[in-house]
Amino acid sequence: MSSNNTIACPLDCFDGCEAVEEEGKIKGNKEHPTTKSKLCLNFASLLKENFLEDAYINKDKTSLSEALEKLVQKLKNTDPSKTLYYKGSGNLGVMQNAPKSFFSKYGSVFTRGSLCEGAGEVGLILGRGKCVNPPIQKLIDSDVIIVWGRNFSVTSPHMYNLVKDKTFITIDPISTPIAKKSDLHLQINPKTDHELALLLTRFAYMEDMEDEEFIENYGEGADWFFDLAKSRPLVSYEKTTGLSLKDITKLFELIKGKSISLMLGLGVQKYYEGSNITRAIDSFAAYIGLHNKEKGGVWYLADSGYGYDSPFTSTCSEQVNLPEVDFNSYELVFIQGANPVVSSPNSQILINGLKNSFVVYFGTTLNDTCEYADIIIPSTNFKAKRDVRVSYGHEHIAISYALEEKQKNSISEYEFTEYMFDKFGFEDLVSEDEAFNYYINKTREDDSFLDSFEFLEELEVDSLYEEKEEDQFYFLTSKRKDSLNSQFKENNYLYMHPSVEFEDGNKVLVSSPYGKANFIIKLDENIKKDCVVAYAGNKNANYLTPHKSDEEAYSAIFQEVLVRIELS
Repeated sequence: MSSNNTIACPLDCFDGCEAVEEEGKIKGNKEHPTTKSKLCLNFASLLKENFLEDAYINKDKTSLSEALEKLVQKLKNTDPSKTLYYKGSGNLGVMQNAPKSFFSKYGSVFTRGSLCEGAGEVGLILGRGKCVNPPIQKLIDSDVIIVWGRNFSVTSPHMYNLVKDKTFITIDPISTPIAKKSDLHLQINPKTDHELALLLTRFAYMEDMEDEEFIENYGEGADWFFDLAKSRPLVSYEKTTGLSLKDITKLFELIKGKSISLMLGLGVQKYYEGSNITRAIDSFAAYIGLHNKEKGGVWYLADSGYGYDSPFTSTCSEQVNLPEVDFNSYELVFIQGANPVVSSPNSQILINGLKNSFVVYFGTTLNDTCEYADIIIPSTNFKAKRDVRVSYGHEHIAISYALEEKQKNSISEYEFTEYMFDKFGFEDLVSEDEAFNYYINKTREDDSFLDSFEFLEELEVDSLYEEKEEDQFYFLTSKRKDSLNSQFKENNYLYMHPSVEFEDGNKVLVSSPYGKANFIIKLDENIKKDCVVAYAGNKNANYLTPHKSDEEAYSAIFQEVLVRIELS
């Protein structure tokens, strides 16, 4: 149970850690169900962050009041429909949503979709009607954990620590840290996860592992899904997925008769058909009965707000797809807690647009996007304001109390919203106490039970392997242990298997249909031979990615890319 000396990690990762301050030191809260007594590397790095202490107008230091007044006057003299509110995930506390209430009343254009999990979330919703994880105890009680497109021990170190002694199977093109810890690693070809899901379904049928009770009581269209699975010869999957039938046999030897958890990651859905790729995997999971069981289940990046009614009301008359934002279309862009220059697809288009718009940045630290900001407003750092972190990895919350004085010239997100409401004469802003206490006092029910499940019945995916030419590589993105998106340590290398014609340290020019960028090569035997990997936060990677949305969820398709490489 949290006391008034706890602090929640605001970072965009699964664990949602909670720390406690004791005798002037911040350490993991041993009373928190997932954090226990340890802090992960990213949280520890955040505690050392240098937070903004000055506001800026046209790169000149100014007072907070002058920066705020400049923003007010600019907004009052701008057509609201020509303004864009762009919120990132630099801080995932619920109080960060307060500014939405102002920009909603003001009339700004909002973004829709995701740079992260959106396609996969929609895929799960299409089958289940919601995107909710089972209670974490079901993960702890399971026998075998299949990690599919997720670097589980790196992106969820606290959750991993609870189950590290289990039997692991990893499905991933990269030999990740969790793959090395696994009893079986299926090093699958990129964008063939849906094919593997169909192949596994065939094997499940042959192994008499279909869950007839679940299918009969909750499933719709299971026969159609199985027809998809048996629509081609078994051996044809070996060439396309890069996996042998022998490996599939071993997988079933490990899982048969066991309770199974499936940790589904973001890697499988970073494609144009990402929703249906994810849905195919979830349909396989339903076919073998992972849902509605006492042990095991399927975990994804769940809807952390499910079951809550946000105290901060917001509606918008116009939205633009997040991966396709053209800042050039707006007279004023307000960017909150985001670094789109690095994190969003097709960096050059974004930079060109920022140069032609009036840009306001509101955040705790300077980043690459600040280079194009006309106004910079420091937001109060997470240690100096109250907040609540609802997790998308598990059902537990983490609570922040203000443990220190806020940095000079800074303003919290709630204070900013209150200030703007006053300046524009808006009403009905919920009080800070009411918003904060709502989440603390809310009893969150287990909503993971599925009343029905609609199996995938049709599937059309344009396979990258059919487009790929001999001199092209699959372009993959992944997370590293010592960084989180564009925060903390930079890693701008491009990683390749040592079998390539390039040498370690070579300077290369990488090109895609969407742009070009320079990299330095790092050879790494953990990378699949026909793949290249840029880790999250690589400042050059998104010059190569498409300024397009997926087919269902208005979300980014970072890995829908084939690249060519030459010495520069």
